[in-house]
Amino acid sequence: MKSSLSISVVTPSFNQVSFIQEALESVRLQNYPVCEHLIIDGMSTDGTIDLLRSLPSDKNCTNITWVAEQDSGQSEALNKGFRWAQGDIIGWLNSDDRYRLGCFEHVVKVFEENPDVDVLYGDYRVVDESGRLIQVRPEIKFSKFVLFYHRVLYIPTTATFFRRRIFDDDNWLDENLQYVMDLEFFIRLTSNGYRFRHLSEILADFRLQPASKTCRNPDKQRREHEQVIFTSVPLLRSIEPKCVKICVLLLFRPLAAVRRYAEKLLRGSYLRQLWSIYVNANSEM
Repeated sequence: MKSSLSISVVTPSFNQVSFIQEALESVRLQNYPVCEHLIIDGMSTDGTIDLLRSLPSDKNCTNITWVAEQDSGQSEALNKGFRWAQGDIIGWLNSDDRYRLGCFEHVVKVFEENPDVDVLYGDYRVVDESGRLIQVRPEIKFSKFVLFYHRVLYIPTTATFFRRRIFDDDNWLDENLQYVMDLEFFIRLTSNGYRFRHLSEILADFRLQPASKTCRNPDKQRREHEQVIFTSVPLLRSIEPKCVKICVLLLFRPLAAVRRYAEKLLRGSYLRQLWSIYVNANSEM
């Protein structure tokens, strides 16, 4: 595939030796000629560093660079990778997730045809610890209202790509956040006028596994989500006291849910999810 756009993929890594090989392989199998993969490891103790040391410096045109050093968590590791990244397009791939074949081709095409787009996100699959399909997750067109007020973040970082100018403009993740740094980042980018676009293609697999932060600490994640909404959404940030913020959020949250689920229903997303479950169940019989 010929393109003038180069790609960097940043992977934060910490004690995910069981899965990181799949993440690395999913980048290599894109066969994209101008690509670098940056792995930022926080001093793993499970064999990840030994695995990284065993990697050749170049695997079929995918340039792999890694570093292992102490950091304060995922946000710092990602910022470090974003600062080092040289690509025109930058992807965020966690070490237990993986890209689908053809991902880069779809992403580059949209960025080339839409020079005004700053952030591109696609659909994704949810898989279990062994990589078996749980469900397909088609998403909605970008909605600032849903981003601001829905109870969950609908933009999947594992299927999200950024144009380099976002980081050239000095936009970085908040390193004080451990769970919803992506939500705060997207709200800030939206508030600053950056353009988001949804791509109706399955770009990646998001893995649900017991060691992930999503599964380990749902209550902490929920509290941090609320904190970010109150301090980052322009309307809520301007309201005092807190009890009024809560009332406004309680009013808008169900409206955001209706907005998201109605679009998914009209697009046939739920039928596709049911079909994927049926196909998956029959393939395992």
